[in-house]
Amino acid sequence: MPQDPTVTGPTDKFDYQKSVQKTEDKFILQFLRIDKYVNRPLASLIVRAVYRTGVTPNQLTLLAFALGLAGAYFFSRGTPSAFLIGGLLAQASSIMDNADGMLARARNQMSEFGAQLDIYLDRVNEFFLLICIALGQYRYSGSLELLIVGLAATAIYFLQVSLFYLTKNFVRDFQKGETGELRSWLMFLICLCGVLNRLAYGIYFFLALGAGIILFHSISFFRKPKG
Repeated sequence: MPQDPTVTGPTDKFDYQKSVQKTEDKFILQFLRIDKYVNRPLASLIVRAVYRTGVTPNQLTLLAFALGLAGAYFFSRGTPSAFLIGGLLAQASSIMDNADGMLARARNQMSEFGAQLDIYLDRVNEFFLLICIALGQYRYSGSLELLIVGLAATAIYFLQVSLFYLTKNFVRDFQKGETGELRSWLMFLICLCGVLNRLAYGIYFFLALGAGIILFHSISFFRKPKG
């Protein structure tokens, strides 16, 4: 999310509508908005609590990152209780990831560095979460197949992320922030699979979903008129 490391001190009341001003209408998930109905209302409580303090948006970004890494650690432990904690921490990270951008927009502290920091740390978080889910499920079940599929799902996920940004650059699409809802659903599904101890289903689902998105990006790329 766009953020600036400097806080000058807000003088206005927290404006919820201003803080959530984004465009995410490209995806069918616009009709299943977990950000709108779950993450942002909860994140707004955090923003309201820190709005008049010295807490910066980038500090919330780092806190979201730390929560995600903690979730990855618990997933790697390979026990049902650790899976539950890992899932809850992943969801908490997702909520905090909404709060940093909301705070930045509410205070008019948006910056390119903050936006890139958010993207950078999100990708690192996702890598460790997916890898540790595969490792934890292997330690829990002893299934080498699930470990291999989990590693493949991680590779496929990051391949589709790379193709997404390459395709955006190729078609000259410079709009930002339109994947936030999809990432929130990823984190919510990770949470759900952890809480219900159904990480095996999640691993196969993430593999299939990543492959489908790669196919979509490939079709979009080759359908672009050549010039």
